[in-house]
Amino acid sequence: MSESQHPYDSLTPDTVIDCVESVGLLSDARIFPLNSYENRVYQVGIDESQPLIAKFYRPERWTDAQIREEHQFSRELVDAEVSVVAPLEINGDTLHEAHGFRFALFPRRGGRQVELDNFDHLEQVGTMLGRIHAIGAARPFEHRRALSLQTFAVESREFILGGDFLPRENREAYETVSAHVLEKIAPVFERQWPTLRLHGDCHSGNFLWRDDTPWFVDLDDCMQGPAIQDIWMLISGNRAEQTAYLDAVVEGYETFYPFDPQQLQLVEPLRCLRQMHHAAWLARRWQDPAFPLAFPWFNTPRYWAEHILALREQLAMLQEPPLTLGAV
Repeated sequence: MSESQHPYDSLTPDTVIDCVESVGLLSDARIFPLNSYENRVYQVGIDESQPLIAKFYRPERWTDAQIREEHQFSRELVDAEVSVVAPLEINGDTLHEAHGFRFALFPRRGGRQVELDNFDHLEQVGTMLGRIHAIGAARPFEHRRALSLQTFAVESREFILGGDFLPRENREAYETVSAHVLEKIAPVFERQWPTLRLHGDCHSGNFLWRDDTPWFVDLDDCMQGPAIQDIWMLISGNRAEQTAYLDAVVEGYETFYPFDPQQLQLVEPLRCLRQMHHAAWLARRWQDPAFPLAFPWFNTPRYWAEHILALREQLAMLQEPPLTLGAV
C-alpha cells in the first residue's frame, strides 16, 4: 500500500457486501453509509430479512482482545435487560474478518435523539447509567484502555507539538496554555479514584430515544475509569442549569448505583482532557480522506486560535469551586 492510500480505500461497496456474505448471509445489494468517522459503518440490506448494521473497525486501533471485551460487556448489559445495541453472534462469534477487515454486525435500531434538556429524559438516562455501572463495577476490564491524564492529555499535547499542525503564530500560545492546564489538573488525577467499566463516550450522538427508553448504540470507546466520566457530558449550560441537569441524572442513577459526589471535582479536568484529546484525534486521523471532508475547519489558524481560547477558558473554570448537587 502506498503512502497516499488509506486502509479504508479498499472498503468498496462490493467489499462490504462480500464481507457480510462471508458469514453466511445473503445481501440484497442495498447498502447505505452511516455517519461514522473513526470506523466505517453501513446499513446493509439482507435478502428476505431486516437490514443489518455492519461496523468495520479501524485497522490497528484495537486488538482483537479489546474488541471482544467490548462485545462481552455489551452482551452482559443486554443479558441484564439494559437497552444497549449489542453485536449479533453469528456462527458462534461476534467478531468476523474478511478481505483484511475486522467487522461486527448489529441489529438496526431506529429512534430519535435524546433531549438532554428534558428532565424526564435525563432521569431515564441516569437510571440506565446506574444499571450499566452496577454491572461494570462487578469486575474490571483486562484489555480495554483506562482513562488517564497521560493518554488523553499528555500524549495528545506531545503529538500536536511534535507535528506540523500548529501555525507558527499559534505554537507558543498553545504550548504555554496546554502546559498550564496540565500543571493545574495533574494533582486531581494523582488521586486514586475508584474505577469501573464504562461506556466512556456518553454524548448525545450515542443515544437513541425509542419506546420511551434511551438506547446506547455505541460502546466503541468503553474503558476503565471513574464513574463521573459517563455523567459529566450530560450536563451543560450555566452553573444553575448544570446543577439542575445533574440532579435529574443522579435521581435516576441512584436507583441502581450510588453516586459519589467527590467525583464532581473531576468534571472540569475531564473536560480539559476531552478538548485536548479531540484536537489530537483530528490530527492523528488527518490522513484519512474522510476527515478533511467532514472537518474542513480543522488545522486552520482560526481553529487553533479558538482551541487555545477554549483551553484558556478552561483554566478559568478550574479556578471555580467544583459543581455540587442542588437537591437536598
